[in-house]
Amino acid sequence: MKPFHYALLSIFICGVMATTYAQEDTQLIFHKSHEPKKQNAPFSDVVQAGNMFFLAGQIGMDHTTRTLVEGGIQAETEQAIKNIEGVLAQHGMTLDHVVKCTVILSSMDDFSAFNEIYTQYFTKKPARTTFAAAGIAANGKIEIDVIAVK
Repeated sequence: MKPFHYALLSIFICGVMATTYAQEDTQLIFHKSHEPKKQNAPFSDVVQAGNMFFLAGQIGMDHTTRTLVEGGIQAETEQAIKNIEGVLAQHGMTLDHVVKCTVILSSMDDFSAFNEIYTQYFTKKPARTTFAAAGIAANGKIEIDVIAVK
């Protein structure tokens, strides 16, 4: 083998070893909800993998009344974001720690109205995927999940 091939092989082996070590070293923590009424939910509010936090989707529900807020897409968007802020705060973070958002709308007709509220809160402009789907939880108009890095 030529020296160049040995160098490539060494780089490949080091990369595989580093990736394997990183995967084995990352502890997963399934955090319970900070909301007493959600303690028995069949999912975690947050799953932590190292310094990454994967939040469950939030809808426009007022958790004190357990009902959707009134006022349509903009009110629900604002409440969903406030719910996200509440979960992030429990882990010492803010919306500025969010690197990725997934937004599910019940109708793409709501896109502009949703975006008016969204842009007021997510000023760092995290990566985002937005799509529409029928059947959002509690008959809501929006659900948002995020990934944050601390």
